Amino acid sequence: MFTTCIHCTADLGRNEAFEPFPVGSRLAFDGRRGRLWVVCRNCARWNLSPLDERWEAIEAMERRFRDSRLRVSTDNVGLARLREGVDIIRIGEPQRPEMAAWRYGDQFGRRRKRQLLITGAVVGSATAIIGGVMALGASAGSFAGVYANGGLWETLIHGRQNKSIGKVRLPDGALVDVQRRHARMSALEHAGPDAPLQLRFEHVGGTSLLTGDDAMRIAARLMPTVNRFGGSSAKVQGAVQLLEDSGSPMGVLLQAQQRSGRRQGDEVWGARGKRSQIRKLPGTLHSLPIEQRLAIEMAVHEESERRAMEGELQLLEQAWREAEEIAKIADDMFTPAAIESRLEELRRSSR
Repeated sequence: MFTTCIHCTADLGRNEAFEPFPVGSRLAFDGRRGRLWVVCRNCARWNLSPLDERWEAIEAMERRFRDSRLRVSTDNVGLARLREGVDIIRIGEPQRPEMAAWRYGDQFGRRRKRQLLITGAVVGSATAIIGGVMALGASAGSFAGVYANGGLWETLIHGRQNKSIGKVRLPDGALVDVQRRHARMSALEHAGPDAPLQLRFEHVGGTSLLTGDDAMRIAARLMPTVNRFGGSSAKVQGAVQLLEDSGSPMGVLLQAQQRSGRRQGDEVWGARGKRSQIRKLPGTLHSLPIEQRLAIEMAVHEESERRAMEGELQLLEQAWREAEEIAKIADDMFTPAAIESRLEELRRSSR
């Protein structure tokens, strides 16, 4: 049974409410379509379960939802809190805007609030520092110049661009590290009206041109970083409207691909994450309008789930296995050899 978030590789936790499905403490289910998700407490994204036991678990969740007194619901979506501390979301037949409010509004809203708090703290700290420097006799203009010339202000607000956001497996099996700047500078490529989805993927090892399912899989990993500032309710609804107007998730991706032409003023980041020069580049993910970026993140998740369900869940099984493998690699990177040795001794002694 898989226990790692597909999107951020965090531990999904466990519950004691559902014996057939003990993973996660916030669960969503759609009994009519036979879908079951684990909502990650760390990143708030939904992990579609590929497990064969999902039907038994869904039936148990339906019973517990109906029996629960701590619940709120509309005609199509309901939320219940069980006595074991587990939240269950019951999906009926919502229209896309209502479903988006439940599924995406929470995660985009949480990101936005978190970044607003970080920005407020940074601005407050910077103001205090400037005030202290001025008290020592330095001018605000000279201090602000240090911020501007060194890129310190942008680093404080937007975060370190060379910070790793995780590892991604390429189609050839290679595992590459991805930094924030790589997510920002990757781009959807326009290769003609009948061409498959194409993504110019930047990573520590260089640049890879991905197509089709590989492009969608990697885009799903990149978009949360590109959209790290989330979006307001109005922006989320604007993104939902783009999905509606496009007719399908793939329509959103193809439209974004077609609109990605050459732009003036795109940023180019050096090997150490510093801005080096400005030149013409194909339209990058971070340069797209907010509504379109949010719509792309929604679209890659919905399209990948649709393909996984139609393909007997093989793609989803592969995604879960890869997430757990990468999570283990990340854990091993930070576990000292002496501790690993001691853990192995404890495992053997407990058998």
